[in-house]
Amino acid sequence: MSITSGLRGRRLSRRLPQLYVGLVLYGASSALLVRGGLGLEPWGVLHQGLAARTGLTIGLVSIAVGAAVLLLWVPIRQRPGLGTVSNVFVVGIAMDGTLAAVPAVHGLGTRVAVAAAGIVLNGMATGLYISARLGPGPRDGLMTGLHRLTGRSVRLVRTAIEVAVVTTGFALGGTVGAGTVVYALSIGPLAQLFLRVFAIPPAGESGAVAPGSADPSERERVILRS
Repeated sequence: MSITSGLRGRRLSRRLPQLYVGLVLYGASSALLVRGGLGLEPWGVLHQGLAARTGLTIGLVSIAVGAAVLLLWVPIRQRPGLGTVSNVFVVGIAMDGTLAAVPAVHGLGTRVAVAAAGIVLNGMATGLYISARLGPGPRDGLMTGLHRLTGRSVRLVRTAIEVAVVTTGFALGGTVGAGTVVYALSIGPLAQLFLRVFAIPPAGESGAVAPGSADPSERERVILRS
């Protein structure tokens, strides 16, 4: 199935901008967590650790890791959508752009404020791009694909992936801290809130859904279930 097969329906003029605004904001939110310096989201820890080891920017590492994860979709028979492929590139580019535009911050109060803004913005961005229903991100698809393939619970699969990612990233030099813990505890409720805020009713779209899922609302529940 083509990655453009989900591009139909009367609400496409809203779904496409919502997808790309969400992805840009996701990259910006990850950059704010870097600037806060109090700990990154699980995949951000890995990206930062690899960036420290390779000398690449963290955005380029994010793109490389996203592409590698997308290759893992082949054996587990996941189908990417336009949002999946866009996620690989747009998030990394937006992250590097934001880091170039936002200077380093100092003082604990400022760092806490920047990290908190990053976490809230990340939840908003997640609600935006998932609600666009144009395909899950590579990392989300890996989780749901392994859940389907192994029969293990989403909670177990997600936990196993994120523990492995954080452990590897920390060993490579990524930042784990209070921000990482706060992110883990708050991102689910925040994303659920913003999924409701930015929800696009499927009525009138002739039953079209994003590739890789038979039911958009079910995919949203699975991705965010912890």
